Amino acid sequence: MKQRYLEVTFRKGKPLAAYLYLPRSPGVRAARTSDAGNGVKIDFDTNDTPIGVEITAPSAITVDELISLLAKLGINEVDRVELAPLAA
Repeated sequence: MKQRYLEVTFRKGKPLAAYLYLPRSPGVRAARTSDAGNGVKIDFDTNDTPIGVEITAPSAITVDELISLLAKLGINEVDRVELAPLAA
């Protein structure tokens, strides 16, 4: 997968959970998961590269907080529009 994309599960029109897939090579799987707080977990591959962000409680984190967390992981240039479904 060459581009990141956001998958959101909705219930009654509100986001219930989400997963932000980050670019990775085909077949790469999570080797470990780190709890980032606020209902966010980060999946890392065997090289300790982040490959995904699980958001178990979208209402517990703002889009700005998520963008800040991604920047700390070295994932820059995230457009707020890309994460807009989380604020639904």
